[in-house]
Amino acid sequence: MNPFDLTGKVALITGGNSGIGLGMAKAVAAAGADVAIWGTNAARNAAAREEIALAGRRVLALECDVGEEAAVEACFAKTVEALGKVNGCFANAGVSGRGGKPFIDMAAEEWRRVMRVNLDGAFYTLRTAARHMVQNKIEGVLAGTASLAAIEGSPRSEHYAATKGGVISMTRSLAVELARYGIRAHSILPGWIDTNMTEKTLASDGFQNKVFPRVPMRRWGTGDDFGGIAVYLMSDASRYHTGDTFVIDGGYSLF
Repeated sequence: MNPFDLTGKVALITGGNSGIGLGMAKAVAAAGADVAIWGTNAARNAAAREEIALAGRRVLALECDVGEEAAVEACFAKTVEALGKVNGCFANAGVSGRGGKPFIDMAAEEWRRVMRVNLDGAFYTLRTAARHMVQNKIEGVLAGTASLAAIEGSPRSEHYAATKGGVISMTRSLAVELARYGIRAHSILPGWIDTNMTEKTLASDGFQNKVFPRVPMRRWGTGDDFGGIAVYLMSDASRYHTGDTFVIDGGYSLF
């Protein structure tokens, strides 16, 4: 038996049309899972769907703003209608902070903009998936994408850091509450990953000169670097593993 064979399982990945989410989606499809991705950009959704479908599995791509509770409920229902169930839910959709202003000058609107997607969106997504799993007696996994900002000081990005710290705390609590149903929960903490969200930042002189030398693996991460953890968490290989916080950063936080 191959404990990493995901045949017969269904993965839902929010923010699955690029970056980390797309890396996860491609990997779980290659391991045999059917996949649903949610994103707000229709063109990226379509392109990602074609790429993921190369694995020969069923792929559903839906436009969904996870910051809207009703949209999450509706898209989850469409996902189950199309694919039958959800065994693994990855709350990966997120936005970054804007402006880099000092905390004392941060506008309430900016705070709420980031909270709405990164924390409220994760809550709506994971709650809906948990209900589905409990009601249908599915022993599955819930995972939230956090960030190193949650565990390291992140000046001028307190709103972003707060959302990611919240994801860690939420998934740890879910791990304890839902274990009796055979549902596991984890958080994933990326380091500096080259995505659409970060490409300009990583290309700046400051990051090239000051941050890059602190990455022991001597490269930025990519979305594909998160495929392995997604497969592991959905697989039977992790059936007794819950409540963990996975740091995937090329050693950055150690150096």
